[in-house]
Amino acid sequence: MTGSNRTGRIAFRNARLIDPAAKLDAKGGLLVENGRIADVGPRLFNDAEANDPEIVDCKGLVLAPGLIDMRVFTGEPGSEHRETLESASLAAAAGGVTTIVVMPNTDPVIDEPSLVDFIRRRAAATAKVRVVPTAALTKGLAGEVMTEIGLLTEAGAVAFTDGDRTISNTRVLRRALAYASTFGALVVGHAEDPDLSEGASVTEGEYAMRLGLPAAPAAAEAIIVERDIRLVEMTGARYHFGQISTRASLDAIAAAKKRGLPITCSVAAHNLALNELDVGSYFTFMKVKPPLRSEEDRAAMLEGVASGLIDAIVSGHDPQAADTKRQPFAQAAFGAVGLETLLPVVLGLHHDGRTSLSLALRTLTSAPARILGLNAGTLAKGAPADLVLIDPDEPFSVREDELRSRARNTPFEGRKFHGRAQQTYVGGECVFDRKKAR
Repeated sequence: MTGSNRTGRIAFRNARLIDPAAKLDAKGGLLVENGRIADVGPRLFNDAEANDPEIVDCKGLVLAPGLIDMRVFTGEPGSEHRETLESASLAAAAGGVTTIVVMPNTDPVIDEPSLVDFIRRRAAATAKVRVVPTAALTKGLAGEVMTEIGLLTEAGAVAFTDGDRTISNTRVLRRALAYASTFGALVVGHAEDPDLSEGASVTEGEYAMRLGLPAAPAAAEAIIVERDIRLVEMTGARYHFGQISTRASLDAIAAAKKRGLPITCSVAAHNLALNELDVGSYFTFMKVKPPLRSEEDRAAMLEGVASGLIDAIVSGHDPQAADTKRQPFAQAAFGAVGLETLLPVVLGLHHDGRTSLSLALRTLTSAPARILGLNAGTLAKGAPADLVLIDPDEPFSVREDELRSRARNTPFEGRKFHGRAQQTYVGGECVFDRKKAR
């Protein structure tokens, strides 16, 4: 993170304060001092003070904690043409995201303490938002030998994952979970049976058959979900399903939570807003992992968010170069960019009447902070002044040429949304202002 404001005061007035962590939704104001929140509440709504050098009139818009995206892939190191930490941070800031949790799927793989340190140092030098590294659970993401979880934790890794790869060897995963539990470390899993899904591009069903595309059954996800729940029961490890997308998976997780197992889960924004029919005429920007599901499964994900069974919503931001996406569907790479469309998709849940605005924002703020153990996602006094000013009603259409990511593989090109970030602050510094962006 560059150029943080560590001195001075900023007074936010005339805001609608929403802090899901404190169950706060009220008109008020917020005071920032030395990069941290000094005061917050209704009494600060419009009372300017003589020693306020900078006053931000929020004009009744929503002032909330900066968003936390738990699942972001970048190309740095190794594939900087796809995305760098700097370019990902620019996209994040424009989307109201103040903390990105980056996956270890790079070249080289982030499986050594020195590489975790590299990510932290590189982000500190180039990124406008906070960058939190995860580390690989197995060496080289090969699923065969577990990494040194203790040393990687000391280096700054907040969780351990093989990203978008499933560890198929159950014995290896059991040992890794048992080892992680001794450190209280969080393991993030990808649920997709690698044998059932090998070579598949979409979800098995009538539509896939009509398109003539290689497909895998939706059960390939639930099979791994149920296996991993059993391993958590055996080892006691903290476990987070990085992306779920089917009703069967959600039912299994609901039962596991009811038994008190330390399990949480996320869903990707595109699995909330799109279904298998959106693949249309072989539109490769819709090729994601896990694949887009049936409308019934999409509805289940919406229900899971509304009920609180699904803890967090992620972008699944996975930038791909044009030459890997503009291919026949079966040969095209998986992945979609999503940092700038994450908030609009989540606001859509509120506009559709499925959730309150506070509950919708909880999935992007206090919930991921709790899961990862981060000092973030709240407007509490003393917390870092990571903030987002949101106009929840502003209409706009997504245009790929306006995205700040180096890649343009958005599945939402031309889609109309209501609501997006207007200003983003990290440590009290404004890192994005929509009025000044053009």
